[in-house]
Amino acid sequence: MSNARTGNARTDNSRTSNPSSSNTSSSDFGKNGVSEGVTRRTALGRGAGVAAIGAVSALATAVSAPAAAAEPAARAHASASGADTLPRTVAGVRIPTSELAQRTAQFVRSVSSGTLYNHVMRTYLFGSLLYDRGGVRYDRELAFVAAALHDLGLVRAYQTPDERFEVDGADAAQRFLREQRVPAERVAVVWDAIALHTNAGIATRKRPEIAMVSVGSGVDFSGNELQRIPPDTLEEILAAFPREGFKKDALDNILSLCRTKPMSVLMHPFAEVGRRHLPEFPVPTVEDLLLAAPFEE
Repeated sequence: MSNARTGNARTDNSRTSNPSSSNTSSSDFGKNGVSEGVTRRTALGRGAGVAAIGAVSALATAVSAPAAAAEPAARAHASASGADTLPRTVAGVRIPTSELAQRTAQFVRSVSSGTLYNHVMRTYLFGSLLYDRGGVRYDRELAFVAAALHDLGLVRAYQTPDERFEVDGADAAQRFLREQRVPAERVAVVWDAIALHTNAGIATRKRPEIAMVSVGSGVDFSGNELQRIPPDTLEEILAAFPREGFKKDALDNILSLCRTKPMSVLMHPFAEVGRRHLPEFPVPTVEDLLLAAPFEE
């Protein structure tokens, strides 16, 4: 989703998670919508300090499973801009016409809301526009596929109970691409691009297809580098893939993660949103983790 500078994005692309394991009943949540049984005190007590991060990851069992069925609501909200055939170019940026690119776009459109689908398309266009103008050579199909799939972790069908949304999305993308018989080395690039896309400081040091997802999503999420895009070009991109209430949609997605799987945002910038909007938000701060470490000094 965003290009905020964060740490601890996991880059082990060998794991997959079961999207069906995210079906959590409403009884698991308190009156504020935050998972019960997890308080800041108990979070600090689980292994004390930074070790809590490993404990959270260990709760999710690594299993291979087919992607869950798309949510009907997502299909119902498909954007009018998402016609069955993608445009060949938008604002001078070429959109790949390969079978994989088309299947990827169709898949993402079928499982995402119209707002989310348009965001991932704009992510590709913004990233490609900036890298094309910089004369950078890259694999256009790979960049498109990574951008298109990068926010699957915000789709409920692909969310696990504990993983970061970036890792959920990377795992879901990995399953989809394996079903398309994409070579493992290309799948690995897409996994890294998605898992790292909220960490610009790391992603932009990687190969272009990884960096472009972070850069492009950052333009769309917070306006990073927007001044480098001419007004008429921006207008054409927004006409092709309108924002359609993107800010509210993004905030709703962040708060949903903070409510339903709060420990997944431990040491993540989304935790700031949880602390601002959710009473009794249980996730410790970095300072809490440091001071709770089992050492005298």
